[in-house]
Amino acid sequence: MTTVLVTGGTGALGRQVVERLADSGAGVRVLSRRTDAPVPEGVGLVRGDLISGRGLDDALAGVEAVVHCASDPRRLEVEIDGTPRLLDAAKGVGSPHVIYVSIVGVDRIPFGYYQAKLAAETVLRDSGLPWTILRATQFHDLVLQGLAALARSPVVPLPRGIRAQPVDTRDVADRLATLALGGSAGRVPDVGGPRVERAEDLLRVYTEAAGLRRRVVSVPAPGRMMRAFRAGANLVEDGDLGTRTFEEFVREQVRPGKPVRLTYYRRPRR
Repeated sequence: MTTVLVTGGTGALGRQVVERLADSGAGVRVLSRRTDAPVPEGVGLVRGDLISGRGLDDALAGVEAVVHCASDPRRLEVEIDGTPRLLDAAKGVGSPHVIYVSIVGVDRIPFGYYQAKLAAETVLRDSGLPWTILRATQFHDLVLQGLAALARSPVVPLPRGIRAQPVDTRDVADRLATLALGGSAGRVPDVGGPRVERAEDLLRVYTEAAGLRRRVVSVPAPGRMMRAFRAGANLVEDGDLGTRTFEEFVREQVRPGKPVRLTYYRRPRR
């Protein structure tokens, strides 16, 4: 039986990966800073911290694969410091296959979080460990929370000419679980949502589901980062497409009078 460690295994993506691996019959272990982190029955929980390195040796002991989902755009040290520590610890206990989830466009969009993800990709490639990298477009969860934060105002400014291709974490988790139970594959085809949509259309989907009326103002979006987004650097041109649309996701999650929990848009716990 394959034993797989999942970092970030209680997050929006990680918990989906854990469930799929457990359903497949694999042995699953979750690395968390919390001793009371919620995990499915039969899934192991190891307390540890990527940034300090605490608990990594115990978490990695005896595993054949690591699905590295832990990430936080508000704490770049998770990528910059945590990924090298994870890989060093992995080399110390054997040679597990490391599967890393990255973002479409990290090599083309000059944004700090993306640059940290790209640096983590490079460290993994150079680690000497068996590796697989899957890049995904923005998750439905993240896009929804961003739109909900903007729609707090009666007038919503949206950058002109921006498109997105949001993908459901369940579709990404399906890919990651399959990759974790296979051999090292290097850089695999990117995964994105089934539709490329304009920012204003995504906002309309959210406001209609939430029962809100908002005035949208299209504003210029100067700078290298926005030019890259306008050029479609965040989109999947030749890869795999998920099956669940953003509209289907919003219908599941949003009701009039039910606020969206902004987990991506609050200060992280230290």
